[in-house]
Amino acid sequence: MQMSQAFTLAINEPDLTKRDDMLRKLEEYEHRNDDITHEIFIQLGHNFITPLDREDIHYLATALDDIADYLWGAAKRIVNYQVVDEQKTLNAFAAIIGDSINAINKALFALREMKDLSLIAKSCVQINSYENMADDLLDNSMIKLFNSNISAVELIKRKDIFQMLEIVTDKCEDASNVIESIIIKYS
Repeated sequence: MQMSQAFTLAINEPDLTKRDDMLRKLEEYEHRNDDITHEIFIQLGHNFITPLDREDIHYLATALDDIADYLWGAAKRIVNYQVVDEQKTLNAFAAIIGDSINAINKALFALREMKDLSLIAKSCVQINSYENMADDLLDNSMIKLFNSNISAVELIKRKDIFQMLEIVTDKCEDASNVIESIIIKYS
């Protein structure tokens, strides 16, 4: 959640130098996430009793790690390509990603106790809706890009970034699917 919030703050920073510095700091979040994921995998090998099946925990940890990896990948591209987004498409993607990650967070906290299955299911439905919104945003962004008068190089840069940000929402939906499969198994 902190990584998503930091990404959104960076995208909304008008000073490109500050924005780039803020985006580069996302690497720290990505590395911390990798460390946590590796620790989960180590613990799965050592602990005989887990609240959920080892495979489910592994799938969920992997899905959450993918979200961080792709968000960091998008941040690197924004920095490397030095994109200025007059259409505020980056802001729109950041908002959708933030909403998706907030919904994942709600579902994960509810998953801990497995008491409010309706909240978990509602969060998963929301994540799916956010992913659909990101699909629409990507489609509309591509239409605008290909109808604009920007250079081919600039078009390719933006297209790459927008597609990467849409993949982040796909990864959120993948995590949601894992959560849904867990609640089906244990309900």
